[in-house]
Amino acid sequence: MTINKKILQINPKDNVVVALDTLIKGSVVAFNDISIEVMEDIPVKHKMALETITSGATIYMYGVPVGIALIAIEKGGLLTVDNVKHSAAPYKFGGMNYSYSVDVATKWKEATFDGYYRNDGQVGTANFWIFIPLVFCQNRNLLVLKEAFETELGYKKENHHKVKLRNLMTGKDSESYESEGELTAQRWFPNIDGIKFLTHEGGCGGTRDDAKSLVRLLAGYIKNPNVAGATVLSLGCQHAQVSMLQEALKELQIETVKPVYYFEQQHYESESIMLNEVVETTYEGLKIANKNIRKPAPLSKLIIGLECGGSDGFSGITANPLIGLISDRINALGGKSILSEFPELCGVEQDLIDRCLSKHEAERFISLMESYNKKAESVGSGFDMNPSPGNIRDGLITDAIKSAGAATKGGRSTINAVLDYGEYVNNTGLHLLCTPGNDVESTTGLAGSGANLILFSTGLGTPTGNPICPVLKISSNSVLPERMKDIIDFDAGKIISAGISMDTLADQLMNLIIEVSSGRKQTKAASLGQDDFIPWKRGVSL
Repeated sequence: MTINKKILQINPKDNVVVALDTLIKGSVVAFNDISIEVMEDIPVKHKMALETITSGATIYMYGVPVGIALIAIEKGGLLTVDNVKHSAAPYKFGGMNYSYSVDVATKWKEATFDGYYRNDGQVGTANFWIFIPLVFCQNRNLLVLKEAFETELGYKKENHHKVKLRNLMTGKDSESYESEGELTAQRWFPNIDGIKFLTHEGGCGGTRDDAKSLVRLLAGYIKNPNVAGATVLSLGCQHAQVSMLQEALKELQIETVKPVYYFEQQHYESESIMLNEVVETTYEGLKIANKNIRKPAPLSKLIIGLECGGSDGFSGITANPLIGLISDRINALGGKSILSEFPELCGVEQDLIDRCLSKHEAERFISLMESYNKKAESVGSGFDMNPSPGNIRDGLITDAIKSAGAATKGGRSTINAVLDYGEYVNNTGLHLLCTPGNDVESTTGLAGSGANLILFSTGLGTPTGNPICPVLKISSNSVLPERMKDIIDFDAGKIISAGISMDTLADQLMNLIIEVSSGRKQTKAASLGQDDFIPWKRGVSL
């Protein structure tokens, strides 16, 4: 990586550079032993040609093809959606000769976090009880139960906005509030971090495959180390049957490890009778769950989900590589990490294939990528349409540019397993998980595959969280933490804004991970109550 105060070349093979500050037309930028006249204004985070790029020529970033020039782009010119189109390198399985190791400092080998041990050997970074509807018909019942449990057990927070509205209605002097307040009452169960209600719109009305996918995902949530037990509500006649969930839990070898209580409304004389029984039974389960206390656990017990959303032109050079370094460290310690969002791996397939531990995993990755992309193309879309308007405005003008930066979240570790949506992690090391690029569908999948902590990079800002898995927001630039203080947990932009080394920031982030995993510090998403849960129905979602 070659960097000066104005521009950055990520890989020596690249024929474009990233603007670290706005470059003004007519100015001259020194780069290595050459001078480049800026031919037009280059906004910060956008890309400038290092040399004249002829029409039809390949554009390189991160050392890989990321686009084709639609017209000639002169040296010092701006790359835009009008002069560049998406292009990705071909790929194929070429053998298994990849190896990688990272030297982890002794202090991290000896470091621990305070977690909740489960009977299956997993360790949670939190201790939640979850309520799950097998079908959307039960969502109202969950909302009724949510009000009861959160209010009476001390998990409900003051709503300052209600006070603001009341003041406006009464004509009193109003106050301005930025976020939710403190808990309205002391928690009745101090060792239970929360009671979560996973409402959704599935379970019936879709295909049988949709129901199977949903049930497998819900089983993963019950198995997740952050979950102490579950209360399951069913109507009775829907596609997603109780027996299907029980079978999925049996496959995960979890059917007798955690308490799971089932209630089917069509077996009761009234809704009220069922809900009273739900309350009584769950209360007994909560008393048992509250007996579990945090104990020191090695960092090898961490399962890190790797996610990005609201990416900008700095994401692939600050926050994502920083997350990749953390992933490599955790894997070297014997932990697990999960890289998701398959539409954002388009263009870097060959590198990922080369890093797969076996031919089977490489071929599975290729199969999942190609079948997903073909399904998208069949309805007039495709991976090349993945960048959002916000991505494009901030310099991510092709999917391959976005993907090359997004993939750096996976570090350089060997890929030990490739998972389809809803499958659970079993191996140590780095996993690839087939999810959409949609933030919430992807984070929902990461938690369902076992992640007990998610590292989430963003350059534009997003409040996304998860009901059971702490989501740490890592900013790619130093402007965002000042502008959106209530959603950012860590500033990786200091790599550029303050010249702090990647290793130094990685040490700081490791310390924060330990604090969050130990329950001593809450993520911003958790403070906001951002419990986002949207199962992927396997349709075309990019």
